[in-house]
Amino acid sequence: MSASSRKPRPLLQRDEAVAETDGAQRVRLRFLPDGGEVRVPSGTPIFDAASWNGIAIDSTCGGHGTCKKCKVRIVSGDVPVGTIDPRAFTTDELRDGWRLACRAGARSDLVIEVPPLQTRPKAALVGVGRHVILRPAIQKRHLVLEEPTLEDQRSDLQRVLDALEDLEPHTSLELLRTLGGVLRQSHFDVTAVVRDDELIDVEPGDTTARRFAIAFDLGTTTVVATLLDLDSGQPAAISSMLNRQQPYGADVITRVSATMMDDRALGALRERAHETFAELTSEVLAEASVEPEEVYEITVCGNVTMMQMALGIDPEPLSMAPFTVSTHAFPLVRAVEFGVEVHPRASAYVFPSLGAYVGGDIVAGLLATGLTRDRRIRLFIDVGTNSEIALGSVDRVLATAAPAGPAFEAAQIKCGMRAADGAIEGVKIDGDAISLDVIGDVEAVGMCGSGLVDAVAELVHVGLLDHSGRFIPDEQALELHPALAARLTKIGEERVFVLHWRGGVGGDPSASVYLSQRDVRELQFAKGSIATGWQILLRDMGIEVDDITQVLLAGSFGAYLSPLSAVRIGLVPRIALPRIVSAGNVAGEGAKIAALSLRERAEAESIVREVQYVELSGRADFNDLFIDQLSFPG
Repeated sequence: MSASSRKPRPLLQRDEAVAETDGAQRVRLRFLPDGGEVRVPSGTPIFDAASWNGIAIDSTCGGHGTCKKCKVRIVSGDVPVGTIDPRAFTTDELRDGWRLACRAGARSDLVIEVPPLQTRPKAALVGVGRHVILRPAIQKRHLVLEEPTLEDQRSDLQRVLDALEDLEPHTSLELLRTLGGVLRQSHFDVTAVVRDDELIDVEPGDTTARRFAIAFDLGTTTVVATLLDLDSGQPAAISSMLNRQQPYGADVITRVSATMMDDRALGALRERAHETFAELTSEVLAEASVEPEEVYEITVCGNVTMMQMALGIDPEPLSMAPFTVSTHAFPLVRAVEFGVEVHPRASAYVFPSLGAYVGGDIVAGLLATGLTRDRRIRLFIDVGTNSEIALGSVDRVLATAAPAGPAFEAAQIKCGMRAADGAIEGVKIDGDAISLDVIGDVEAVGMCGSGLVDAVAELVHVGLLDHSGRFIPDEQALELHPALAARLTKIGEERVFVLHWRGGVGGDPSASVYLSQRDVRELQFAKGSIATGWQILLRDMGIEVDDITQVLLAGSFGAYLSPLSAVRIGLVPRIALPRIVSAGNVAGEGAKIAALSLRERAEAESIVREVQYVELSGRADFNDLFIDQLSFPG
């Protein structure tokens, strides 16, 4: 469509792009001259829609509307003129469709012309190879203000706000108490610190080079903190530690039970979570030589139960039908509510949740993997006691939670242990030879979850476990693998396979590291639940296994799980091994992305609105599918 054939545009309207992405529907954008086409949530700024999909648009300010370089022309469709656009374009250019991409919200299908790239937008490599355009909620502006005179009696606050001409932040009484003193002590040479739409501080001198945030991944077992330099987008320090709630139980169910039996337990659990946050904060700040006052925001992701406990919200309704959460989206929370003592007005962005058992950690993982933006159909599995599963593409995504039990964390496994020194993490059987990968290169004392999966997968592969999960008879084992047959023995009445003899070959099997028949059954029930979950999602999506282009194994366990073993036991679909990818700690990556980009948070909110949650309990087809998935693939 030519410029002359379009209707004239009103030159000044409310800046719609500054408003949060509404995400009510997806719109289609086509970029010229390359013709690349993308679909994004309604309201997404054109700049973000392009950058998410590898289309480069000029920018140096990170999309804050200050550099005025991200110029694009709307060839077809309508985008109202924003408040900043007239500062970048002439009246004729505005009528011809020119807009600043970072301020132009796409609320209908558009065709957009992108000029050749002159400079590169500031970005950080985060998540599963994702480039994130830096646009943190925290901005700093160095201001040299005119001092008051009898002719200029503007208030101190108005003087600062007038200098922030492209921003309209509100402020707090706390800031006003110190504002006058800071301005006069610094001779009106200051730096304004703005968080989204709030002026949270005015600091003496030029401090624009120093702004930090901390991203927390609040896990049931482990908590990870990453201190981020918001100017470069790079981690300044990383630290992790065991969650100090451990004495109240190794899993969320036990901890919820503790709050139900003791009125004081919830307060104690909250306090222990805060102690964990506080210690990690001290560690990362000390490592990077950063002052607490230089951290202006934190982001936090975790499962629903852990988040409610950390904030002192009673988790009991989560433990029984109909499994009700207090809220899926938290209001503005200050960092101090998590026990994090940084800047006194630092806020905490808390990831929203999809359901009682698909929490903010999974939303963060979906954000980090870009699953809801990808044209490919991908399967996301976070393997754990409660395993979360998502399937889909930019067109549609379904998610569910499968109660797998503690097998993958090696709980209730006879020789199970955490992934620590002495744990068998990998098993390989080649002919009659068995080799073990042991953490710490020390003598094996137990096995962790990945070792359990490997052991069962290898025994199924060599035929010592049949496809029903039973150890084969001794005579058959002696004939099939004579050198391994001696490892197939009994402890009491239960058959076991000895992985590592302690005290020499043929010693006491009960003092050795072994896999029992019951252990195999535990793993079968766990993998059967997960496999049933993704089978139901496939069925509801109306697609086949062959339509899946990639499987993402998320979480700390997923990082160590062998794709081959996962396929052999039927945990994941039987597809080409290179298409099964360890995504690692994508929840933590999602927390980092949210700290680095305000617009990415809008995508997290869109994920909650767009992803359809599928409840497995009560489904008529669950039990039949579950029985089918218990056996190991032939």
